[in-house]
Amino acid sequence: MKKFLSAILCIVALPAYGNSMTLVDALRATYGACVGIDEELADLKKMAGINTAITSVGTVAGAGATVVGVVKTSTDKKAEELEKILEEIKKLSENQTPMTEAEVSIFMSEFNDAYDVAIASSDEVESELDKTTEKSKKLGNWRTGLVAGAAATNVAGAIIASTNKVDEDLNTQIKNCLVSVENLRNAMMQARMNGEDVSEAQLIADTCGEYEFADLSKINTRAKGAAISSGVGATTGLIGTITSASANGSSVRDDNSAVGRQREKNLNMASNVLAGTTTAASVTATVFNATQIKAIKQVAEIAQKCTGVLK
Repeated sequence: MKKFLSAILCIVALPAYGNSMTLVDALRATYGACVGIDEELADLKKMAGINTAITSVGTVAGAGATVVGVVKTSTDKKAEELEKILEEIKKLSENQTPMTEAEVSIFMSEFNDAYDVAIASSDEVESELDKTTEKSKKLGNWRTGLVAGAAATNVAGAIIASTNKVDEDLNTQIKNCLVSVENLRNAMMQARMNGEDVSEAQLIADTCGEYEFADLSKINTRAKGAAISSGVGATTGLIGTITSASANGSSVRDDNSAVGRQREKNLNMASNVLAGTTTAASVTATVFNATQIKAIKQVAEIAQKCTGVLK
């Protein structure tokens, strides 16, 4: 009876043994499944680095636009003060003999403290106003250009970030690598029973098996954050560019009515706020890109070690 049971057990065990993978086949399968992952991750890391550089440029451009906008506001204030002075001189000269240079000088000395200027004659007021207006126009053009640059970098950043993530193919490849490692471990058990040397296989299984601890979700989470932040920066940058260009346009600048002046101030203020918002979005995107590099690097280190032991 015992002999009969033993024979049955042997027959049952034979198919399982016959279908098990040999150590050589398991090693070959692990090589095929795991090699190449490091190259995919290297590309992700490279693109994240490029995107970090791009969004950093956007940050600098946005910050520059904000600073230029503040300087322009101060310049516009000075131009407005000079215009008020000219208006005062014209009013005093109406219906009477035009003011002499001496009288203008006395008038200016009374208004210098109030208007924070130091000009001796009406001709100098005109000249200073022309210079100040020209400076304001240049600053407005610089701000428009810088905001446009920040918008462009954020558009590029959003495009790169939206695609620079672990896709289904790479995710599947890593999963297949882990399956092959598990099969290798099973083959190692049989090989030990056969008295084979499994030291090399053990090193491969231990090294490539570290993928089990890799958190791929961090890479995609940071990519999503960068894409959203860059998208916000692109939107505010585009609106800021249009607003800044409008504020610096002739139709707005040449409207000296109370409504026109207020409209110009509002547009300039909105442009400065949008430039600041664009800068903040660029900073956030840069942070997400930088942390994505770190997340990719953690997985890439595993991939490099795995490929190293396989080769």
